Amino acid sequence: MTIVKPSQFSFSGGGSSSLCSLKGSLLTVAILTFGSLFYLSLNSMRTSPPSPVIVVTPIHVPQTFVNEDKTDNDDGAAPTTEAETYSDVYHSPEAFRLNYAEMEKRFKVYIYPDGDPNTFYQTPRKVTGKYASEGYFFQNIRESRFRTLDPEEADLFFIPISCHKMRGKGTSYENMTVIVQNYVDGLIAKYPYWNRTLGADHFFVTCHDVGVRAFEGSLLLIKNTIRVVCSPSYNVGFIPHKDVALPQVLQPFALPAGGNDVENRTTLGFWAGHRNSKIRVILARVWENDTELDISNNRINRATGHLVYQKRFYRTKFCICPGGSQVNSARITDSIHYGCIPVILSDYYDLPFNDILNWRKFAVVLREQDVYNLKQILKNIPHSEFISLHNNLVKVQKHFQWNSPPVKFDAFHMIMYELWLRHHVIKY
Repeated sequence: MTIVKPSQFSFSGGGSSSLCSLKGSLLTVAILTFGSLFYLSLNSMRTSPPSPVIVVTPIHVPQTFVNEDKTDNDDGAAPTTEAETYSDVYHSPEAFRLNYAEMEKRFKVYIYPDGDPNTFYQTPRKVTGKYASEGYFFQNIRESRFRTLDPEEADLFFIPISCHKMRGKGTSYENMTVIVQNYVDGLIAKYPYWNRTLGADHFFVTCHDVGVRAFEGSLLLIKNTIRVVCSPSYNVGFIPHKDVALPQVLQPFALPAGGNDVENRTTLGFWAGHRNSKIRVILARVWENDTELDISNNRINRATGHLVYQKRFYRTKFCICPGGSQVNSARITDSIHYGCIPVILSDYYDLPFNDILNWRKFAVVLREQDVYNLKQILKNIPHSEFISLHNNLVKVQKHFQWNSPPVKFDAFHMIMYELWLRHHVIKY
């Protein structure tokens, strides 16, 4: 390419001719500059190698996750590295994995120090019996990584008053209500944290149904605080998106966990208990004399043999779990522990961890009116589906067991995860 030099120009001479000369020179320079750039660009396209074509192939991530946490669990146990499949028991396995990991890193709870542990506060009454879940939570929260002694870094605040301890000391329901109200009023007057949200970032834990009634004496506790309770019934004020269903676990278990033993389960269905609800009365009346359903009108007498009641769980496919005086029952977690598929026969029941676990993948969830067709419903379940339900049941057993100190994914951690999910919606 020939490079043409622009003509020299001068500002001398006439005004009109000088201006024309200047404009012409600038136009010439612009044309030559553009031509040079175009030539260089064209030459670059001829000599440069073509850009590679990048093909992005989508990667399918299976609905499984591996526990790759190299840190010790709360109990100091060795880390686990084996893969576990959660696609059949979780609504969203990946969301659970990510949120759970974030919870373990960040979640902090402040326990109010007020109240004499020798009366109704701070410590559990006991960690055995049908209200063991309340006792374990009171104990576990102090053993866990989630506790903080600095209220300024807390995400939630625990109100450590135990209605189970009150009940054990013979406190009447009326006095319980007064004690709870006075305690909360004292916290409100002493600390600034309640007033930031009117208690929306506070929670209490009670498994005894009388405890639920005791807290109902304060309107703010019902409307604003997170209630972690064993009797989460929709028709008595339980609010699922705010409150948390606490699994009622009767610990210690009398016998080891069942599972992977379907060949031994020859009885179609089993229930034994008191007739302390309408649904139980109907269940016993309709099916008590059936030859395929093992339905007892009363609890099995211990005189019939050692642990006869518990051993029946081992040889049964489906364990019937009707509501009693409340919608909940420790029979549900007994069934899970012993590997017997629970048949939920209780209306208005917000099942524990219902927003995390898909109960229909490891249990049979019915309406109370289905009791009349119970046997046919159970017999219509294909064997392949029964196997799938049983295998999934084994996967969730760890979520319905308490430990001291707490262990990853156990009942305590699942309750903490439920609380973690709820703390995100709090506005200061």
